[in-house]
Amino acid sequence: MIWYENDVKKLEAVSGTLPYTPETIFYGSSSIRLWDGMYDDLKLLRPVNLGFGGSTLAACVWFFDRIMQPYAPKHFVCYAGENDLGDGRTPEEVFLFFCQFQACLQKRFPDVPLTYISIKPSLTRWNLGEQVRYTNELIKAAIEKTNGKQHFLNIFDHMLNANGQPVKELYEADGLHLSKKGYLLWKELLLDHFAKSFKIS
Repeated sequence: MIWYENDVKKLEAVSGTLPYTPETIFYGSSSIRLWDGMYDDLKLLRPVNLGFGGSTLAACVWFFDRIMQPYAPKHFVCYAGENDLGDGRTPEEVFLFFCQFQACLQKRFPDVPLTYISIKPSLTRWNLGEQVRYTNELIKAAIEKTNGKQHFLNIFDHMLNANGQPVKELYEADGLHLSKKGYLLWKELLLDHFAKSFKIS
């Protein structure tokens, strides 16, 4: 985990730079970190971006208490797990990391609802498509057992074309990171979810 240290130190300093008290934590990998327009796109949610590049669900668990120390959020949004699969972890292993992540949330933020953004269908990792689907199914099933306390936001299906392939325009040239169109889609899905689930609109 030592290679994340510089990024984590930067995140520890974020809380003192915002002009408001954040209400929604966005946590996870580069799909969160690289969302340059988040503070405008999701201003209704009063967000704080706590993503760090290359992070895995395992890393999100490892650094959870350290990064979350200054916060008392009303909502928690997470995108992580894709890099675990990319590193060769199995869906079952990623699911176990997610269960550890749930335990971290329960301990520090027991009354804060979680929205877990499903793992996306990346072009460069399309060979892992079935593993991504299975991991999403495992995590969704665990979330459904929380009886509405946690939410699974399925973005996977929305990022596929009529032939069941990832929509190229939603990605940067590397086929992995989101393009502006990709983030626009995520914005729409998230705001719709928060409007329906939490009456925030």
